[in-house]
Amino acid sequence: MRDFLTDPAWQAEDIGIPIPDSPHACSVCLPTYDSVIGYEEGRDKVIRAMKAGYPRFFLNPALQALLTKARKDFCAEDEDLLLFPNKEVAQRAQRFIERRHTGAARVQEFDDGIRAVVVPKEFHATLLQYWRFTGEVVSSRQVEAVLEHRAPQYGSPHEFLKKLAKEFSVGVSDLYVYESGMTAIYTIYRAMVSREPGKKTLQVGFPYTDALKIQEHFGPGVVFLPDATGESFQEALQRTRQGEFAAVFCEIPSNPLLKTLPLKELSLACQQSKTPLIADETVSSHYNVSLLPHVDAVTTSLTKWISGKGDVMAGSVRLNSDSTFAEEMRAFLTEDSPEHCRLYGADRVVLEANMEGFTSRMKAVNQNAESVADFLSSHPAVEQVWYPKFTDREYYDDVLTAHGGYGGLLSFTIKNPKKTGKVFDLLAWNKGPSLGTDFSLASLYTLLAHYDEIDWAEGCGVSRHLIRLSVGLEDPALLCSSLQEALDYA
Repeated sequence: MRDFLTDPAWQAEDIGIPIPDSPHACSVCLPTYDSVIGYEEGRDKVIRAMKAGYPRFFLNPALQALLTKARKDFCAEDEDLLLFPNKEVAQRAQRFIERRHTGAARVQEFDDGIRAVVVPKEFHATLLQYWRFTGEVVSSRQVEAVLEHRAPQYGSPHEFLKKLAKEFSVGVSDLYVYESGMTAIYTIYRAMVSREPGKKTLQVGFPYTDALKIQEHFGPGVVFLPDATGESFQEALQRTRQGEFAAVFCEIPSNPLLKTLPLKELSLACQQSKTPLIADETVSSHYNVSLLPHVDAVTTSLTKWISGKGDVMAGSVRLNSDSTFAEEMRAFLTEDSPEHCRLYGADRVVLEANMEGFTSRMKAVNQNAESVADFLSSHPAVEQVWYPKFTDREYYDDVLTAHGGYGGLLSFTIKNPKKTGKVFDLLAWNKGPSLGTDFSLASLYTLLAHYDEIDWAEGCGVSRHLIRLSVGLEDPALLCSSLQEALDYA
């Protein structure tokens, strides 16, 4: 089995291999600029090579096999389907289709609680949108169990929840675990718009792409403020004080620009109008930033730093027990998930094992990433580095934990943008989507996340030439040496 800490996947021949070496890998090697473009444009050479991908965007081979079986059972010639983890999720997907198309979708019971949503073939792309945006996906481990005819063998998640709650320093009653980080955001979003169904939400700061897509596609709409500075931010604060929004969403720090907004000022505006404030901490993790005292709920992707291995999907919502909305949010989330955990049993077991050593891993990641950020910030070929140590540091330090650091994620651009592809191609780091793994990952983030809206992203300050780095546990001297060798061609 390949050790991606010592043997990174970065060369052309590595295209399409799972990162890590697992059928449940949450990343895939896209080692060159051309392979990233080929993936985004759906070129056969790239798509055929892919044996894995981020699960919200890629249907892995085991799932494809199960879909083939389900199609034989349920589909007419002009129909297609997708599988969802339970009846409630399938019914939400069905409603998503029926609000957008005149033809009907139907739900079919399948196996091990899984439901199939069957639609006319021309609507299948819309079904895939639901899968991607909400993250309410079928676990690859559940798919394996169905294919191998293994009966479910996992009991109550209570002990797992106790352990995770202890890590987060919250009560079990205020913790909810989901199929993915995006599902955590989607679920708390549903809770917010259900209490104020006519109001839009406010997104402050440029977020990870699908956090915004959820607010655009699943409710009354969103007011988007890409930059939390200046007159526009002050206007947004005033509109918040006036109670205009169903809820306010933000990321601290943001992905991929690592910006931190003045959270305490935003929190005060929300309190004055009794508007819920939801923050995502995925980029730095709770080890580094303490957000819950200032907000009503915190979301995080457990797929990232908490797991660290890149082989299991999960997400969580934590409620502030002192929030004005705590009881109301708890009632909605508990009705949606009575056991407080929708994660498939086998995934719980893997995540619980992966959590071991989280504190020591994050301490090392902080040190390593800071070394890499310092190296890049002083390199003559580098135009700009985004990292909380340099980016909005005053506001980041305001929510920094006593033992925390600046996290493992950073982004940079080079002074000669035409050389970005060459530098990326020569960089001897693992190259693929995702972040928060023990092994470092590099990606052409804007091309991967915003290929069909590049001009819009650049208008929000996110360069098409941006390279995002998720720093892991490798020797930082080796990481900087690899960067130096690539930047020699810049």
